[in-house]
Amino acid sequence: MHNDLGNLCPQCATAAYRDPIDALAGLGRWSMVRGAPHLCLSAVAMRLLGVEGADDELPWIERVVAEDRPALDAALLEIVARGAAVSCEFRLAEREQGVRWLRLQSVAAEQRMVATGMLTDITTSKRAALRERFNFALTQYLIGTDTLDEAVYKIIHLVCEELGWEWGAFWALERHGAAEVLRCRHVWHAPDRDYTPFRSAATALVVERGQGPVGQAWHSGQSLWVDAGGAHSDVARVQAARQCGLQSGFFFPVTYVAGDGRLHSAGVLEFFSDEPRQREAQLPGLAESISALIAQTGQRMAQQERVRVLAQTDEMTGLFNRAHFHALLDAACAQGGQFGLMYIDLDQFKPINDGFGHAAGNLVLCEFADRLRQLAPAGARVARLGGDEFALMAPPGWDQQALDALAAAVLEAARGRFNYLGHDLSVSASIGVSMFPLHGADTAQLLHAADAAMYLSKRNGRNLVSYFCRESDTQQRVVAAQLLMLSALQDALQRNEFFLEYQPIRDLQSDRIVGLEALIRWRKADGSIVPPDQFIPVAEQSRLIVFIGRWVIEQVCRDLPRLQAAGMPDIQVHVNMAAPEFLDDDLPRELMAIVSAAGIAPSRICLELTEGVIMRRLDKTLPIMRELVRLGFEISLDDFGMGYSSLSLLKTLPISSLKIDRVFVQGVPHDRNDGAIVRTIIDLALHMQLRVIAEGVESAAQLAFLRQFDCTQVQGYLPGRPLVLAGLLAALA
Repeated sequence: MHNDLGNLCPQCATAAYRDPIDALAGLGRWSMVRGAPHLCLSAVAMRLLGVEGADDELPWIERVVAEDRPALDAALLEIVARGAAVSCEFRLAEREQGVRWLRLQSVAAEQRMVATGMLTDITTSKRAALRERFNFALTQYLIGTDTLDEAVYKIIHLVCEELGWEWGAFWALERHGAAEVLRCRHVWHAPDRDYTPFRSAATALVVERGQGPVGQAWHSGQSLWVDAGGAHSDVARVQAARQCGLQSGFFFPVTYVAGDGRLHSAGVLEFFSDEPRQREAQLPGLAESISALIAQTGQRMAQQERVRVLAQTDEMTGLFNRAHFHALLDAACAQGGQFGLMYIDLDQFKPINDGFGHAAGNLVLCEFADRLRQLAPAGARVARLGGDEFALMAPPGWDQQALDALAAAVLEAARGRFNYLGHDLSVSASIGVSMFPLHGADTAQLLHAADAAMYLSKRNGRNLVSYFCRESDTQQRVVAAQLLMLSALQDALQRNEFFLEYQPIRDLQSDRIVGLEALIRWRKADGSIVPPDQFIPVAEQSRLIVFIGRWVIEQVCRDLPRLQAAGMPDIQVHVNMAAPEFLDDDLPRELMAIVSAAGIAPSRICLELTEGVIMRRLDKTLPIMRELVRLGFEISLDDFGMGYSSLSLLKTLPISSLKIDRVFVQGVPHDRNDGAIVRTIIDLALHMQLRVIAEGVESAAQLAFLRQFDCTQVQGYLPGRPLVLAGLLAALA
């Protein structure tokens, strides 16, 4: 609704009322005769309305922003018609001062003909409130943003929507050959107008530093204004802006401090308006806030990226780590297709660590990782799985011929010398290859197949490439079973699942039981019995056999008093000893401590060991044997004839008896060769004044043969089967 109340009183226009207090407070007084077509203004009010004098060609009310005009007209009519007390806020656009916010207030004058009121400038508070609302909205927009591009696009949209700009764009930093340039990446504009010419001009442009307003803002790091009506170097864009009705543009750089502490430039933001907005625009005042929030977002994303990289990367080599490589394999399996997986293990790496230290080992790992990285074709994934183990996932679709060539290159890379402090270090690689989906339908199966194939390369001499096959899988399963067995053995010791059986050793002359062989047995928690030939070899591959051996000795010492009390005062118990036990210098001291604590004479214990145990480290075992004999223990040479059978060695060993292996006993009396061997051993032992014990006696014919040739003692199912202590005591009773 239009009215004439914007006219000024002629007297006010020439001699406005001036009050120093009003000027100090910034308060503009106004009055009007209700029904008269003009206002009377004080000097401050005239200044606030931008009225220069009576000759001002445009009434002040015509400079009110069109959106606010209806509310102001309604307020003035309320004052004229009813003398109402009103408060109205409106924006006034001026060529020099830009847009300012004013508040018009009136005093109630229902009974008076003259209405009065105040006029105040509220631009500062309005802009502060707008800035606060904008920053809050901007912060909300940026929460959860995953990429800087997404954050910048949200900012463009928010600025245009909240601050009334018709066009916004982000010019992002890109690499163009060796140089850096800017390209228009994101655009948002008001939907009610066709900006095709302007968009086309933007998307076709590649901006270098200092080129046009975008390049100038990028190069200088400062914001700048552009008047579409003026002359500019970027003629095509300026003309396109004028075609779309755009008049003014504002440009400012987007910079932030990244995690490396350096200032990074992400690009330039530009905004265009269809009005001349240099003075009234809120954007210049908010540009600093926008840059600060983008900086925070950039820092947050840089930190997130660093965390992501650390979570996915092996710290030493920079390759993918095990966890992330498994995730990549999961994704590749889910995607389908065909690809190959290489499992790579460095040969002879441990000697480098042992001989030159971990620094040398780390150098080898890092240099080999670099060689793998350089060899990896596009689309391949390389990882360090841990220690000296690496993996390479070939690009999808590669056939075996391509995999062969790549594997050969990996072998060659491993064989290349590694220089550490002037020393040339040499390793090789054992590689196992599995194929998806031929050798596995998921990550676990593929890795198992590749690992099994790698193990086959190790078994066949190392420095080889092997593809997964049934043989490699079988060997891998054997190794896995042994590892599981070893773990179960450790639990068995803690849970006291072992027990002993005793097999009698009879003297052939008196037919009395003169000795017992302690045989270890394992009853699992489910009641099943694990045969000794399954768990003893596994235990012997680790130090676990030493702890098991000590447990046997301790249990024998606990059982011996009961056996002696049952009528066997001179009984001697034979205990088998493994090679690792006889390589321990502390063995004599530890065994003496065990028997002394139990009150058992050392002579009641006979330690059995094979020729192989003795010969493996004769320089180590012979002094230990002599010390044990000196302390009172007896030693028996077990399985005689199955090992080295060195007669020159036999005369130097501090032993008290020989045990003939059951292999020879089984053949007598019918096998002439077995009979000759048994007779020879018996004769040899008797002449060396050693007891001779024949194992595995199961028939009367065998017993008669042994008795005929003066065998001292026998052991086997015929003389007596193995029994637990309770069963043995019952039999003796």
